Amino acid sequence: MRDYLQVVLGSAIIALAFNVLLLPNHIASGGVNGISTIINFLTGWTPAFIQWTLNIPLFAAGIFFLGYQFGIKTFVGTMAVPLFVFLSQSFKPWTNEPLIAALFGGVIVGIGLGIVFRGKASTGGTDVVAQILHKYTHLSLGICMALIDGFVVMIAMGVFGIESGLYALIALFATSKTIDLVQVGMDQSKTVMIISEHQEEIREAVLYKIGRGITRLKAQGGYTDSEKQILLCVIQQRGFQKLKEVVQEIDPDAFVVVMSASEVMGEGFNS
Repeated sequence: MRDYLQVVLGSAIIALAFNVLLLPNHIASGGVNGISTIINFLTGWTPAFIQWTLNIPLFAAGIFFLGYQFGIKTFVGTMAVPLFVFLSQSFKPWTNEPLIAALFGGVIVGIGLGIVFRGKASTGGTDVVAQILHKYTHLSLGICMALIDGFVVMIAMGVFGIESGLYALIALFATSKTIDLVQVGMDQSKTVMIISEHQEEIREAVLYKIGRGITRLKAQGGYTDSEKQILLCVIQQRGFQKLKEVVQEIDPDAFVVVMSASEVMGEGFNS
């Protein structure tokens, strides 16, 4: 129930920022919301209906290409954002200054998305397209998201002008940084050390379910003097919650140590 409440609350916050800051200032900062901003300007169609029209087939495509991994919570997020956009469409703009709208709109959207992610869901939309590209092109998920959002921003530049597109980039940057702050504070990654009697199952789950690398370290018990192995994994926060769930599901008695990693370098880590 807490997860669903987070998804609904986060969706409401995203919709509020869209209606009172981004839409009235023509800031199309990527994603389905950005596309709806452009189409609304060109046609006058209601943004919420545009978002529903795009989100439903994208969610169906995600199920077809990626399987039933999204879950009901992501479906709730996919439907909830347009619903709250529709309910708050009569709210008056908070500012007519594009720079202020871009900064605070990006921050508030980031807060909403961060809360949705904490509820172990997403708002669907172009995230689904990015995951499909990631699966079939083997580009990193971050690059796929950047390509899609960049494409939307380029269209916005053609419709609203270059200055509006630059404001959209500011909003995107503010959103991405705020998501990290909501989820993990100033920490970007976690170093996780796992001691378990079910190491092989955990190793396979980390490698193939989560898609992260893992290292085995030799160790010796201080009390029993017996030889043990420690599983070491460095993971970005967006996947950290899933790692915890996987470990707890396989071995509730596993001994897990989590440390912040302020900077991580190495081939493949950002993929």
